[in-house]
Parts: sequence; C-alpha cells; structure tokens
Amino acid sequence: MLHVGGEVRILEPSADVEAALAGIDGLLLTGGNDVAPTRYGEAPHSTFVEAEPGRDEFELKLVAGARARNLPIFAICRGVQLLNVACGGTLVQDIPSQVAGALPHSLTVPPHESYSLAHEVWLDKGTLLSNLMGERLSDTDACDVNSRHHQAVKQAAPGLVVSATAPDGVIEAIEDPAASFCLGVQWHPENFWRTGEFRPLFEGFLEAAQRQR
Repeated sequence: MLHVGGEVRILEPSADVEAALAGIDGLLLTGGNDVAPTRYGEAPHSTFVEAEPGRDEFELKLVAGARARNLPIFAICRGVQLLNVACGGTLVQDIPSQVAGALPHSLTVPPHESYSLAHEVWLDKGTLLSNLMGERLSDTDACDVNSRHHQAVKQAAPGLVVSATAPDGVIEAIEDPAASFCLGVQWHPENFWRTGEFRPLFEGFLEAAQRQR
C-alpha cells in the first residue's frame, strides 16, 4: 500500500475488533496459512497446513465488522479464502488432489522470484476487477499472474461473484458488486510493486478507503 501512497496499520489478533475497525478506512487481508476447515463445515484434508485459530477468529470478526460498516476490503491469497469463508462460502482444500487436470498453482520460489508468472487468469467483463485492470488486459480479457497456493474458493459465498478463473476452472478472484469495494484475488499482486502490473488494484482500494473519511 505504501507504493500508492497509503498508510498501513498492522492489526494484532489481540486487538479489540471494534476499536481496530474504528481506526481504519479499509481492510487489507494478507496471505498466510490455511483457514481451518471447521470454519466452513469440513474435516481437514491430509495436506492441511497448520491452523492459526487466533488469527482465523480475529480476521473473521474483522470481515464481519468491516462489511457491516461497508468498509473497503481487499483480500490477497489466504485473504480471499478467509473473505469467502467469512461470508458463508467454502474452499477447495487441496487443488492437486481435488481438482482434475489442475495447473500447478503452488509454485514455491525464492522471495526474489516471487513475481515469476505462473499462468493466466480470465477476467469477467463488467466486474470491478476487470474495470480496474482495464487496458492492461489482453484482447481475451486475460492477464498473467504468479501463483503460490494449494487451496482456493470452491463455492462463492452468497452475495459474492466470481470475477476471474484460471484455465483449469480454479476460482482466482471474487468480489461483492453491492459493496463500496470488496475484492479478493488468489495471486500476490503486491509482489509486482516495482513493475506495476497490478498497481490499479491498490489504487482502487486506496481511493475507496479515502472516500470513507
């Protein structure tokens, strides 16, 4: 967010949710470990990556509070999964074993290569995501993204719509068309802060947050 002029406030899970929400203009949900499957009514898959129950609980409450206040929300990687679960959706727990013909989505690379492109995603026309990306898209409304995840949105929550998918059908972005700004992407746009491919996403989020003042 700093690269587009935003101010960042880190919220610790020990913080009071109401006080935390009162002090921000928008909520940015970042990457991390898997969301506990019990949060969406499933038993853990054998590939489940260590849960962070305190973080899950805190962020679920943050999303609920932010949506009640219509605060802008931008969710990245684990963040888009958490957003979907918070709104009543479900997740694919392990893409390689649960999605037939899946592309390699969990590409682990050294940090300096985190901007390496893995596959393209197809954006739905008329969505917030598509409008933000605009002329940066190809003639087929696609763009290339990096990819470091083994889970994904399975069933989008009520009120959320799918705005991008990978060629294998894996959901790559969701949004709420009725909200002031509520967008989640499965890739890591922050890794491209030097080259600016996804700068419009952060600018759109920042502009929405500034309108809250």
